Amino acid sequence: MPDLFLAAGAPAVQRCERCGATWPELDATATCRDCGGLLDIVLPAPSVHGAALLSRFGGRCCTHPGSEASGVWRFAELVMPGAAAHVTHPEGNTPLLQRRAVQAYAGVADLRLKHEGHNPTGSFKDRGMTVAVTHAVRVGATAVACASTGNTSASLASYAAHAGLPALVLVPRGQVAMGKLTQSLAYGATTLLVDGDFDDCLRLVREASTELGVYLANSVNPWRVEGQKTIALEALQQLGWDAPDWLALPAGNLGNTAAMGKALREAHALGLIARVPRLLAVQAAGAAPFAASFADGFATRTTVRAETIATAIRIGAPASWDRAVRAIRETNGVVTAVTDDEILDAKAVIDAAGVGCEPASAASVAGVRKMREAGVVGAEARVVAILTGHVLKDPGILVRYHQEMDPAPPRANRPVEIAAKLADVERVLKSRAR
Repeated sequence: MPDLFLAAGAPAVQRCERCGATWPELDATATCRDCGGLLDIVLPAPSVHGAALLSRFGGRCCTHPGSEASGVWRFAELVMPGAAAHVTHPEGNTPLLQRRAVQAYAGVADLRLKHEGHNPTGSFKDRGMTVAVTHAVRVGATAVACASTGNTSASLASYAAHAGLPALVLVPRGQVAMGKLTQSLAYGATTLLVDGDFDDCLRLVREASTELGVYLANSVNPWRVEGQKTIALEALQQLGWDAPDWLALPAGNLGNTAAMGKALREAHALGLIARVPRLLAVQAAGAAPFAASFADGFATRTTVRAETIATAIRIGAPASWDRAVRAIRETNGVVTAVTDDEILDAKAVIDAAGVGCEPASAASVAGVRKMREAGVVGAEARVVAILTGHVLKDPGILVRYHQEMDPAPPRANRPVEIAAKLADVERVLKSRAR
C-alpha cells in the first residue's frame, strides 16, 4: 500500500495531486503552493489491518463507556490520527433506512437510504467540517471562510462557533434556500450575499484565502474529504462490511464523489471489504458538466451555467473534478443526470415514505431509478443511496410543490380548507378513504 499510506506512526502529509509536491500535516494551505493543484491527505498506515482494525472501529461504537460518540472520529485512523482533540458536536451515526415505497419506485428491492440529513446541522457537510475546523484550530487559524450553496455555510458557521473562530461565508444572492441561509445567520457567521453564482463565490473566497489569510474550508480543503469518507465507512460498518453493489450519490462540486472513491480505495487496501462497490454519481440536468464529460470518456472538462431547483448541486464548474474522475474510473462507476421533474418526483416519494430530504438528495434515488430502467443497475442489485440533506433545508420547494404549482404535480398533497364543522372533517375523511 505504498501509494495510499505512509509508514505506521509517521505524521500525515498533504500531497499535490498535480505535481507531487508534499506539505506538512500542519500547513494551512488548501491547495499546492507550487502549482495550485488540489492536495490529497496521505495518512500513516494503521498499526493493524483487516479484522483487527474492524474490531477497533466496532469497539468504539456507540454509547457504552469509553465509546466514541462521533461517527467520524470513530474512524480516526482513516481521518486524522494526529489530532489530540476534536471540534465535534458529535456528528455522523446517521441511519441506513429501508422503505418499501422507495424501493418499489426505484425498481430495486434491496435499496437502502443513508440519510445524512440526520447530522447536527442537517446535512453531510458536518462530517467534513468537524475535520476541517479541527485542522484550523491545530494550525492556529484566526478565521475560517467558505463559499456555499447553503449547506456548507450552515455547517461551517456552526462548527466555527463551537471552536470560537470567526466565520465568513459567501453565498450567491437569491439562490440559497431560506432554511440554509438562516442557519448561517443564526450561528453568527458574517454572511456575504454575492451578486453571482456559486462559482463566483468560490473564486472570491479562494482569493480571500490567498490574499487575506483566512482558512479556506471548502471541499477543495483536503481535510474535508477525509471527514466525508466516513459516510461510506459508516455505511459499510452498518452492513457488516459486506459491500453493496452500488453506492449512489448526488454530484455537484464533486467533493463527495472524490471522498467516496478514496474511502473505498483505502477500505479495500486495508482488507476491510472484499470488493469495491460501483459509484453512481447523479447530477441535475441543468447543472451536469460532469455527466457530459463522462459521456465522452472524460476527454474534455466541461463547464456550464448551472440552473436547477436542486440548489445544493447547482454548480457549473466543479472544484474536485480530477479527484472525482479518479473515483469513477477506479470503481467502474457511472455518471448520469436527471431532470428537475425527476428529482421532485423522487423527492415526493421519499417524503411520503416518512423519510424526507432536500431536493438535491433525491437525485440519488432518481438516478437509481433511471439506471434501473436503462438496465445498468439490476433489479437484484444491493444499492445504498445517499440522502445528503434534511427535508426542512428547503421548505420553499415544499410549499411550491404541494400548494402552488399549476397544474398540480401528480404526487402533490394539497391541503384542504374547511369550515369549523365536524361534518366537513367527516366529508374529507370519507373522500380520502375512497
